[in-house]
Amino acid sequence: MEHLPVEVIGNILSCLGAARDVVIASATCRKWREAWRSHLHTLSFDSKHWPVYDDISTSRLEIIITQTIFQTTGLQSLSIVMDEVDEFSAAPVIAWLMYTRETLRYLNYNVRTNPNINILDKCSRQKLEELVLAYNTITGVEPSYQRFPCLRSLSLSHVSISALDLSLLLTACPKVEVLSLISLDIAMTDAQATMELISPSLKDACVQGISLDKFILEADSLEKLQLKDCTLDVFELVGKGTLRILKINDVSVIHLDIGESTDNLEVVDVSNFTIMWAKFHHMISKSARMRRFRLWGVVVDDDEELVDMEAVSACFPLLRHLSLSYDLREEALQYCLQGSFQLENVVLLELGWVAINDLFSHWVAGLLERCPNLRKLVIHGVVSEAKSPEECHMLANFTASMVRLMRKYLHVEVEFEYE
Repeated sequence: MEHLPVEVIGNILSCLGAARDVVIASATCRKWREAWRSHLHTLSFDSKHWPVYDDISTSRLEIIITQTIFQTTGLQSLSIVMDEVDEFSAAPVIAWLMYTRETLRYLNYNVRTNPNINILDKCSRQKLEELVLAYNTITGVEPSYQRFPCLRSLSLSHVSISALDLSLLLTACPKVEVLSLISLDIAMTDAQATMELISPSLKDACVQGISLDKFILEADSLEKLQLKDCTLDVFELVGKGTLRILKINDVSVIHLDIGESTDNLEVVDVSNFTIMWAKFHHMISKSARMRRFRLWGVVVDDDEELVDMEAVSACFPLLRHLSLSYDLREEALQYCLQGSFQLENVVLLELGWVAINDLFSHWVAGLLERCPNLRKLVIHGVVSEAKSPEECHMLANFTASMVRLMRKYLHVEVEFEYE
């Protein structure tokens, strides 16, 4: 160990990350202390790493963080995540940011400050590449001054910000590729009923826990879009057909538009969502490159509309992973299995029941017949703790039917996952 270059020791300490571990390790000898001061590039104060942080008074914690940071030079990654701390005083937080701002590449900060400080002021115009900010307020964004020329990833969680400031902030990040917006408190003016975000460089967007009347995202390079736990009247994606992955989970939206150019879609994952099948299918029907298609716990809005598996087979010839779980009715089963369609390339099939009945067994059998190259079948189901005799009988019948069925498909691996 004594022959290790001090730079290598600095990398070892940086891999530890957690500030407490770094401080303990750096006490090994003079050479390790030198590595801490001169070559440490990653430091993390996280209450998950050391729960004792939660028992230390806020003022004492501020002193510990200040003393630790100020003994380093050249920090590139700083994480301060304290779940049980209500707020820090503004002065020490400003000191931490000002001391590290010229070298910092990554900042994760989730504690309120009193009074509120403009963190963007302290971090802008520098080398920051990733910013993760939570439980703070952002106001008065000035893109001409508060620019982030190197920022590639921006995550805002439980942040209070106006729709205008959020739009301006995105404009101030000309290279941002990853955007995560989680449970934001978005202020809208009477004159601005629509939130419109524009980013020509954005490739990955996650929007979670947000309620808006109208949300327009203009992103010409977007490849992945995830909407989760949102309530939106209108969501529109304006792009140039680069979208490859679309995930929608537990979203209430009246009008959803991801654009006409969906040729590059490879993954569509929709769960806990009410769909109008005709409109939804039309939206994704040109996605001939689709590899994975998942409809899980979906509700078809119109009782007369049914999921058309023949259309799925025709539109997605390269499909390899198919996952389906929705309310089965007798007419839906007949419609689903009509025609002579084949899902030639499907190798993984996942099926789930809303309520177990004989229809489900017929559905499984019918889809197995249409997947000639299937390698694995996964059955998902919910089994209540207190089962009536009828439920026990139904489950026994289903198990017996699966045993009989799989004797015909010995090459298929079968897996059951019950909740």
